[in-house]
Amino acid sequence: MDDEELLRRFLAGDREAFRGLVERYQSALVRIARRYVNSPALAEDVAQDTWMAVLRGAARFEGRSSFKTWLFHIVANRARTTGVRERRQIPIDPTDPVAASRFDSEGMWKEPPPSFADLLADTQDRARAVGSLRAAIAELPEAPRSVVTLRDVEGLSTREVSALLGMSEANVRVVLHRARAQLRDELERVVKGGE
Repeated sequence: MDDEELLRRFLAGDREAFRGLVERYQSALVRIARRYVNSPALAEDVAQDTWMAVLRGAARFEGRSSFKTWLFHIVANRARTTGVRERRQIPIDPTDPVAASRFDSEGMWKEPPPSFADLLADTQDRARAVGSLRAAIAELPEAPRSVVTLRDVEGLSTREVSALLGMSEANVRVVLHRARAQLRDELERVVKGGE
């Protein structure tokens, strides 16, 4: 039985016809998705999402192309979008040296950081610290630099930074946390006279 006949039967209420389409194309959908995403699990998710789109949109299939072409177009678009979103995500690295030395497994400070208020008593020390901090921000990689600048310098909310940079709010928080830890290390070095 050809794809179009299976689709017609599915639209008429035959669930087995849809199962036939899934069995016929599932592995091909996963292979196509893998071209755009990094993990097999994510490729499976894209294929599943594609089938959900087919369920929602099957009645609108006009037959201007073959069912197979229509289906592969859907999976390619969804996989491409997912792949772009995936590349915007910054993975949490449990072996991050800053995190390992400063934070416990739940992201809490192992020991509270020292206060800079007493250490930066005079104007000259504060000016030197601010200059070093600005230089350290400028040396951060692009994503952390953008997040710190928008969130801490410009005062935008996490949601606003997320929308501007196309990152999830959770990723913005992770990147900000890591960047602040790096900047704090630099500031401590300067304050302790290691400039």
